[in-house]
Amino acid sequence: MTIAGIISALLVGLIIGALGRLVVPGKQNIPIWLTIVIGIVAALLGTALARGIGVADTRGFDWIELIFQVVLAAVGVSLTAGFYGRRGHRVH
Repeated sequence: MTIAGIISALLVGLIIGALGRLVVPGKQNIPIWLTIVIGIVAALLGTALARGIGVADTRGFDWIELIFQVVLAAVGVSLTAGFYGRRGHRVH
């Protein structure tokens, strides 16, 4: 993977993770690096899911794929925030 590929993955992860956080109600006490990781994983899983059901390559922007990614990020953020909060971590 090139430096450009790594930077792209981080940017996509940040955007998808941030969108996932926006969808989840309330405050999520998780660090930004964890949001980015969740976003990267959600982007990869959302793309795989969209390809699996045949909606990854549509005309124009792939809205269905983006929706899958954001929903998966929201689920990931919600689960992680719940787990992180129960473990007693405090993020300032």
